[in-house]
Amino acid sequence: MGKVRHVLGISGGKDSAALAIYLKNKHPELDIEYYTCDTGKELDETYELVEKLEKYLGKKIVKLQAKKDSLHSPFDYLLKIKGNYLPSHFSRWCTRELKLKPFEDWIKDDPVISYVGIRGDESREGYISKKTNIQSIFPFRRNIWSEDVINKVLNNSNIAQIVRLYEENSNEGDFNALRPYLEQPLSFEFPQKQKLESLLDAGTATFNKVVFQFLKNTKYPLAKEKDFSLLENEDNLVREDIFQILENSGIGVPEYYKKVAYQVEGQEGYYARSRSGCYFCFFQQKIEWVWLYEQHPHLYELAMDYEKDGYTWIQDESLAELILPERIQQIKEDNIKRVEHAAANSRSDLLLDILGEAEEEGCAACFI
Repeated sequence: MGKVRHVLGISGGKDSAALAIYLKNKHPELDIEYYTCDTGKELDETYELVEKLEKYLGKKIVKLQAKKDSLHSPFDYLLKIKGNYLPSHFSRWCTRELKLKPFEDWIKDDPVISYVGIRGDESREGYISKKTNIQSIFPFRRNIWSEDVINKVLNNSNIAQIVRLYEENSNEGDFNALRPYLEQPLSFEFPQKQKLESLLDAGTATFNKVVFQFLKNTKYPLAKEKDFSLLENEDNLVREDIFQILENSGIGVPEYYKKVAYQVEGQEGYYARSRSGCYFCFFQQKIEWVWLYEQHPHLYELAMDYEKDGYTWIQDESLAELILPERIQQIKEDNIKRVEHAAANSRSDLLLDILGEAEEEGCAACFI
């Protein structure tokens, strides 16, 4: 194995953009390679964001494509191979073939630290590669480690080793106070999440140092590193922090996140895009399809052109049916009610947060 590479994927979303800015400013010592997986079907705003970030970071963002020597876009090339079978919730070949495979082909077998922009107020893990040469790190979270690492560290079979490492990295008073938690095995009454939170509460930096030393006897990429500056990381960034990072940097929030007003039956509603990704992404909510139709009609028409041979982007209706006047009105009215309900329980008054909280989780490799 060669030198450890540090990489960060730019999806076009707010979180990955903010993470790139955050790491450049807080950890300039990291020699990070930036990349984006280009499907050829992103919104113009996504490509504009990539250009802005390149200028801010002072580094080229490598554009990875599934088929560079094709006359067609990467998506169209693969769609033809798939016999015009559109990707869907049940067959996410787009993420696998257009995002994950180009990334893994690019890094080959090099040991890689992959920085992922999942925030401290999110419970998901994101993309975790099955390749042993890739290790994910989450700088926005208090717990920077991936679930597979935590599972190993807190496994009951490793209690004695973790106790020893804590003794070596703590003063006597702190160690004695923490020892009962360290020695208590995981059980139904004492689950892993509770033990993890207890150790983080006692000292995030100490926990990170223990994990880092534990990894020295594993095949994880960090085992090859003499030190790692994120061990001192105690940040726990949430949505509001992400927006502040983007605005303070001058990059700003991508335009498609900004709410647009509409009128229906004397009521005022708002719509926007809640995530980045291809303009025809099947994870879009129906109100987002309406947004696309009214804000980018040419892209909506292109998305409609893909619907043939019985394949549609939405399981229960075609895009032609969705834009019938009475259907648009219904979707807008339903959205007003849904947003009002979600806003009552939301932690934010921003529309894209409310939409994000109300929608199902999408593919992290596309949306972070």
